[in-house]
Amino acid sequence: MQRRPAKRKKTEKKSPFSGYTLITLLIFFGILVILLTASASYVISQAKATNFKIRQQKILEIAEAGANYYRWHLAHVPDDFTDGTGGPGPYLHDYRDINGNVIGKFSLNIVAPESGSTIITIESTGYLLDQPDLTTTVVLKMGIPSFSTYAVVANDKMRFGEGTEVWGPIHSNDGIRFDGLAHNIVSSAKDKYDDPDHGGSQEFGVHTHVPPQDPLPPQSVPARPDVFAAGRTFPVPPLDFNGITADLAIVKTKAIEGGIYLTSSGTQGYHVHFNVNHTVDIKKVTSQAYCRYRWYSWWYDYSDIWSIATETQFTYKGASSLGIAVPSNGLIFIEDDVWVDGQIDNDKMTLVAAREPLASANANIIINNDLKYTNHDESNVIGLIAQTNVAVGFYSEDDLEIDAALIAQKGAVTRFYYPNRSAYQQNPAHCADNVYRDILTLYGAIATNQRYGFAYTDGTGYNLRHLNFDPNLTYGPPPSFPTSGEYTIISWEEK
Repeated sequence: MQRRPAKRKKTEKKSPFSGYTLITLLIFFGILVILLTASASYVISQAKATNFKIRQQKILEIAEAGANYYRWHLAHVPDDFTDGTGGPGPYLHDYRDINGNVIGKFSLNIVAPESGSTIITIESTGYLLDQPDLTTTVVLKMGIPSFSTYAVVANDKMRFGEGTEVWGPIHSNDGIRFDGLAHNIVSSAKDKYDDPDHGGSQEFGVHTHVPPQDPLPPQSVPARPDVFAAGRTFPVPPLDFNGITADLAIVKTKAIEGGIYLTSSGTQGYHVHFNVNHTVDIKKVTSQAYCRYRWYSWWYDYSDIWSIATETQFTYKGASSLGIAVPSNGLIFIEDDVWVDGQIDNDKMTLVAAREPLASANANIIINNDLKYTNHDESNVIGLIAQTNVAVGFYSEDDLEIDAALIAQKGAVTRFYYPNRSAYQQNPAHCADNVYRDILTLYGAIATNQRYGFAYTDGTGYNLRHLNFDPNLTYGPPPSFPTSGEYTIISWEEK
């Protein structure tokens, strides 16, 4: 019997990589799951972050809405710092979406201006109703610029001669001829005008005759940094001098209520001397000095001497007029002419010389001797407002220092003109020498309705004039000092 051949067993070969592939796949899918989970977490976290940022932005909008609301409020009621309530804050307001639904609130904390300042601080804190613990606060500082925002501001044509150096902005509602050195912007409300100091064609609203003399309009305006170190600009909007009359009435009322108020002296006027111990000496001026010169057989007096010869103290509120305590509101209102000098230390004062009727009468302030601050900082400030002129008289110091903001409502900030009469016989002897003075230094500001000037083209007056602007005056003026314009933003920040 034939033997069958034995069948071979079929053996399936197993891939040596099959286990490795499985492990690889497991690892791959594990990593994929991790990545997907991480991606999902990232997307979720980004969504949360985006939502948080959106909510933060909305809360910031609510806080800013509160600040803008109070800006609007001040534009309509500029002296209300209690949100119309008359009581203390904070003041809470609803915030509505475009559909009129209340979705949040803002809380206002208003910090009123300090005495002698126009700066108000508005703190507005906003939040959403569904998350009141998440808040944002914006802090807004605003102030009304005082009338002493410029080193010199005028309502008339102006000429600044050689030897005049000014630190601080200068503005005139008319034209300006500037032949000195200006370290800040010089501006005019006129694009061109007829300079009254010479004939010829109209010139630029701000121009110079320092060689090479400016060309005439309509040619291009040269830069001239040797004269206008910070530049010049014209035309610009004018400033209003007429509103000062209303401000004087307010100062008078406040001086009667809590300051120093004096009616007519019945003599030449009053002499006010400030002391560093927070007192003021006031005397009645009983006679003025004189200077006479002889022409042939005739004697002539210089006019407008405005210098004290004799004076006397008087009784003020049952006591001596010497050593009167500076009033807490810092206001002195005198219905007469006033001579002023002295020094203050950490005081803020406003002195007004004005007679009734305020809109049409005349009164002058005269500065013949130094009027100074102990320190040139915000703790010391003097404002002088004359119904007519703020002037320097005949017998004035050769080196005169004036620390003050000066306003001549209807007249000029000036030294009166005294012609040279030195060739004539004089009484007192050599008194005509006073027509020539050396240096006048002002730290403060000048506002003059008529043409300013401490020197004249014939060389009389003060040879050198240094006009230094006090930057503290812009938002920290003397008490009840006139302001110009509306509230402006000083700073805006997020807390």
